[in-house]
Amino acid sequence: MDLLLDTHSLNWFLNGDEKLSDKAKTMIEDPTNSKIVSIASIWEIAIKISLNKFKFPKGFNHFLDMVEDNGFEILPITIGHALELSTLKFIHRDPFDRLLNAQCMADKFIIVTKDDNIKRYNIESVW
Repeated sequence: MDLLLDTHSLNWFLNGDEKLSDKAKTMIEDPTNSKIVSIASIWEIAIKISLNKFKFPKGFNHFLDMVEDNGFEILPITIGHALELSTLKFIHRDPFDRLLNAQCMADKFIIVTKDDNIKRYNIESVW
């Protein structure tokens, strides 16, 4: 299974936060699943850290090391993703989440998210 982690799912997984559902945690830890992190999520976290809206105990570089140490694949933003985004219904206002939706649609990923607005799109989700 190809799992794209929403930004909050990634954050909660790396920080061992109990907000992450047991099902999501199990699927992320399953070595038979591909775990994918969009560069958009990394960008969003960098912005939130710079605005002091997001805290990562050991800093952004340590966060990046943890992404790598956990074997997450980094997904770039492609022209195909932009094309999908250009046709996406305007259900969700968050630009980062809209891009994650478009990436899931274009690449047929399953998104790991708690966000009900994301779940309103025609993509498979896990929580």
